[in-house]
Amino acid sequence: MNFPSVTIFEFVVRLLLWLWASVTPLLLYFSVNNQCVNLQLTHSLIKNVQEKKITAIRKPFQALRTCVCVCVCVCVCVCVQIRELVPESQAYMDLLAFERKLDQTIMRKRVDIQEALKRPMKQKRKLRLYISNTFNPARPDADDSDGSIASWELRVEGKLLDDVSLQRLDASVQKKKFSSFFKSLVIELDKDLYGPDNHLVEWHRTPTTQETDGFQVKRPGDVSVRCTLLLMLDYQPPQFKLDPRLARLLGIHTQTRSCIIQALWQYVKTNKLQDSHDKEYINCDKYFQQIFDCPRLKFSEIPQRLTNLLLPPDPIVINHVISVDPNDQKKTACYDIDVEVEDPLKSQMSSFLLSTANQQEIASLDNKIHETIESINQLKIQRDFMLSFSRDPKGYIQDWLKSQSRDLKLMTDVVGNPEEERRAAFYHEPWSQEAVSRYFYCKIQQRRQELEQALAVRNT
Repeated sequence: MNFPSVTIFEFVVRLLLWLWASVTPLLLYFSVNNQCVNLQLTHSLIKNVQEKKITAIRKPFQALRTCVCVCVCVCVCVCVQIRELVPESQAYMDLLAFERKLDQTIMRKRVDIQEALKRPMKQKRKLRLYISNTFNPARPDADDSDGSIASWELRVEGKLLDDVSLQRLDASVQKKKFSSFFKSLVIELDKDLYGPDNHLVEWHRTPTTQETDGFQVKRPGDVSVRCTLLLMLDYQPPQFKLDPRLARLLGIHTQTRSCIIQALWQYVKTNKLQDSHDKEYINCDKYFQQIFDCPRLKFSEIPQRLTNLLLPPDPIVINHVISVDPNDQKKTACYDIDVEVEDPLKSQMSSFLLSTANQQEIASLDNKIHETIESINQLKIQRDFMLSFSRDPKGYIQDWLKSQSRDLKLMTDVVGNPEEERRAAFYHEPWSQEAVSRYFYCKIQQRRQELEQALAVRNT
């Protein structure tokens, strides 16, 4: 009997194709029968599945309701499907909307506070100045030289008058010492009594000055002394006294440089002195011409021209008599001085901007809410899974298996089309011969390596 001459490769391919053609109908038959059996079993178990599904859904929705009621506002939204299932979740969305408004308001206020802190925040207060003196008569029986000579002592002290409305705000603010309000203090005594070289007592602020609550001067003498106190306030920011002509024009005696320039600009606008063609220039009226000595000038030149028109502010002058009369009971004089101090609100505003006391707690609450929302989404996925399964068990399982198969191929980098692979014609294409050759070649190489390793082990 003559057999057709075929190669081993063709024989193997034909054998594989014959086996595939023979086995495929059986596989399809058993697959259909199994699906029918499974479908019957599924229909018989539907009632139990429904009961278990309802039980499983009830617990997640109880958790959903609890989570929605407990949640605080964060920028994590609940999806529309959950809001339709749980009407109470609308309260959470309302909280989110309220939180957004609150965040916008707080942010706007923070910006306002930051802008306010850039400007000087001063508050006018009354500084009560106490000028007192004591007289120590000479004692002939004194052992030391100081006691044997009559002397007097002058004290200059002061304190801020308490404002009842500000006591609560000032409680946390450190009290300023008396010397911190002044740049210099000069006490001028009677030159006829103490001579031209010893009649002045001066104190000037330096970068290393130690603040004090008062000043005292002690001198020998047994007669009343007239003295003059010159106190120069320490303005922050610095203030200047205007030239008399400019002061009369603007109605300002002493003010900061920025306020003076602002008043000048207001005068220019009120009197329409700005050039209509070139806005950079100012056409001087007769008063400006007398002050700046020019018919026309740029507004940018005003700060430089003001330098010669701004003078140091006048000191506070107090005339006082140092009385040595023991019968004179009025040896203390009081004067009230207007001073500017830092607004107590400034420190509170700064501490508000720098405060991080609640940030950790807020971050912890945000993390909890993120986790809660994530668990809600997972519960929603579980509910959808069980609901779809209860509606169409067979179709859902098939779709689920297809989805899992696609995911498996993506995870293992496997490519192919299952619908084409199940047909016999797919394996008659030219690629099958090359695939079988490569397969046998790889197997032969693998077997050869195993034999070589076995021989190498035996020889050793």
